[in-house]
Amino acid sequence: MRKKILGILEKDARLNAKDIASMLGCDAGETAAEINAMEKENIICGYHAFINWDKTDDEKISALIELKVTPQRGNGFDKIAEKIYQFPEVESLYLMSGGYDFTVILKKATMKEIAFFVSSKLAVIDEVQNTATHIVLVRYKDHGTSFIEPHKDLRMVVTP
Repeated sequence: MRKKILGILEKDARLNAKDIASMLGCDAGETAAEINAMEKENIICGYHAFINWDKTDDEKISALIELKVTPQRGNGFDKIAEKIYQFPEVESLYLMSGGYDFTVILKKATMKEIAFFVSSKLAVIDEVQNTATHIVLVRYKDHGTSFIEPHKDLRMVVTP
């Protein structure tokens, strides 16, 4: 039941326990209790609005920064991650396989703010060997949601 609730909430966090119970064909009280339990267990960590900022007048940009670091003896990557995720500018932080160790996704910011963050906060961390900063140009799909509107057929209708 938990996986089904999580799957539904992941697609639409606005649904309440009664709606979810109706979709699953189960009791609303049990569903609410499961949701509360998962919130207490930190399985459900929060609820967010998913916004297409490209449709607003917001002109700030998103950046993805790859970091190559030197892991610490006895702590691996965890202490370094802790230093990084505490910066308020950091939206997401992932430990990755491949050429870089971490991927940092910044909250929307100006190019100047991103440059300042990388040069004065990330690059100066002792364990950071190098960084690669990528600017998000267009978001086509995020969190399973497509940002591209379906194409309207603009061809003229021809009838005999």
